[in-house]
Amino acid sequence: MVELSGVLGVALVALGMVLTPGPNMIYLVSRSITQGRRAGVVSLGGVAAGFLVYLLAANLGLSVVFLAVPELYVAVKLAGAGYLAYLAWNALRPGGVSVFAPEELPHDSSRKLFTMGLMTNLLNPKIAIMYLSLIPQFISLEAGNVLLQGFLLGSVQIAVALTVNLGIVLAAGAIAVFLARRPSWLRAQRYLMGTALGLLAVSVATDTSAPAASS
Repeated sequence: MVELSGVLGVALVALGMVLTPGPNMIYLVSRSITQGRRAGVVSLGGVAAGFLVYLLAANLGLSVVFLAVPELYVAVKLAGAGYLAYLAWNALRPGGVSVFAPEELPHDSSRKLFTMGLMTNLLNPKIAIMYLSLIPQFISLEAGNVLLQGFLLGSVQIAVALTVNLGIVLAAGAIAVFLARRPSWLRAQRYLMGTALGLLAVSVATDTSAPAASS
């Protein structure tokens, strides 16, 4: 049985991760504002599928691929860092716009929205690190079935992440209207998020830690 301390630990880690600006948040907010809440929810479905891929990979031992082929882990990490840097540049470049600023974009199909949500999450280095290094630390060998613990703790992370992200999707439009009436706030939000993304990209790219095997 999963220990309560493990559940609470994973929940706190998941909450901290989901509230930190990253690819998932940026993508979901931008889709919700430019194409509506339905598009945001469909995109969130793709993000959820990405969580399930990591959950299965970590708990069925497929994470050993990263250990056996460290170049693959580095490639995924650098791809994620590159994407973060791209988002940071879009926010900070001259003439850049805030993620909460309404913008006319072609409406993508539900299939494309889902796929983009999936790929955004799969290339999110925060999620890879969480499943390969952080969640296994809350698994107790004395508590019984390790595989079951892994799935249950991963499910806690998914529940927290989806709940918070759904709130972001539903509130994105209201936040955009609020900021649109306050141009200085909108500009400050853009610089703050762009800087945070840039620092996160540098942190991810320069991190030399190796992935840990799941218990």
